[in-house]
Amino acid sequence: MSLVGKKAPDFSAKAVINGGEIVDQYALSELKGKYVVLFFYPLDFTFVCPTELHAFQAKLAEFEKRNVQLVGCSVDSWYSHAAWLNTPKNKGGIQGVTYPLVADFNKTISRDYGVLKEDMGAAYRGLFLIDRDQLVRHETINDLPLGRNVDETLRMVDALQYYEKNGEVCPANWKQGDETMKESKQSLEAYFSTK
Repeated sequence: MSLVGKKAPDFSAKAVINGGEIVDQYALSELKGKYVVLFFYPLDFTFVCPTELHAFQAKLAEFEKRNVQLVGCSVDSWYSHAAWLNTPKNKGGIQGVTYPLVADFNKTISRDYGVLKEDMGAAYRGLFLIDRDQLVRHETINDLPLGRNVDETLRMVDALQYYEKNGEVCPANWKQGDETMKESKQSLEAYFSTK
């Protein structure tokens, strides 16, 4: 069942922040007023996962420029997160990742977001775009072997922020600078008359 349009389930859990510092309580509710991209990945020390975590890190400045807090989450312990953060990239690690990694050790966060693969005890590749009021505005869930597109996540952030600022909707494949439209038949017809 989708969480889009609903309040994002709050959580408070141990996490690793700033590339290695363990904190006892990292809470979603403390991020109110910021946009949040909360993404789940199956497990530390795996194969597709480090490519995604490094891809998000490579675009971190772009997310921060848009007032977006990136938050990664898996069912691994905070110790596992810290060990993976201390493993060099060329050895399969995520050394250099600086955004928070939440430890969903009890699997409650994954379950609350509907991404827990119960028979495995790990999360699917779920991603949730949460607005400043902590409503879920976009979600995607990929099966385990299918990595995400970080640029698409940025595009969705841009579309949401454009809509909030201008009240115009963003059509398929829209990118910043492209034509938008009002929610009217006339605007739709005008949009298609240029295509």
